[in-house]
Amino acid sequence: MRIGIISDTHNLVRPEALDALRGCAHIVHAGDICRNDVLTTLASVAPLTAVRGNNDIADEVARLPEHARVELNGATIHVVHDIADVPEQLDGIDVVVTGHSHKPLIEYRKNVLFVNPGSAGPRRFRLPISLALLDIVDRRPQARIVQLIT
Repeated sequence: MRIGIISDTHNLVRPEALDALRGCAHIVHAGDICRNDVLTTLASVAPLTAVRGNNDIADEVARLPEHARVELNGATIHVVHDIADVPEQLDGIDVVVTGHSHKPLIEYRKNVLFVNPGSAGPRRFRLPISLALLDIVDRRPQARIVQLIT
């Protein structure tokens, strides 16, 4: 199963992001969506789980949860916008998805895979424009960063 992970779109759904997400069985958005039409567009590609970021203060996005857990293909994924808000107890969690920093990151911490897809929205400083793809095979998650624009 392939899951698309995107964050910090800030009102912008790039065609390159949609191309990269096509074929995903599910999409996770880790916040800073800003307008609901971003979610509508993503949900037209695949089922969607989204959380509220610090810039999600208007419209329907202001009512999104701060945390979400979803089980996909035997793996439990915990989603939160800011890594500072990740709970200390991660029992039963296989993957933690965060955003906020705009810096892509894939690393294991105590047998939990942490994924920050970076920002797929407007460029911030010299940080890459990216998202992540998460493959879950035999309940084992593997992630990679996809740079959308050089």
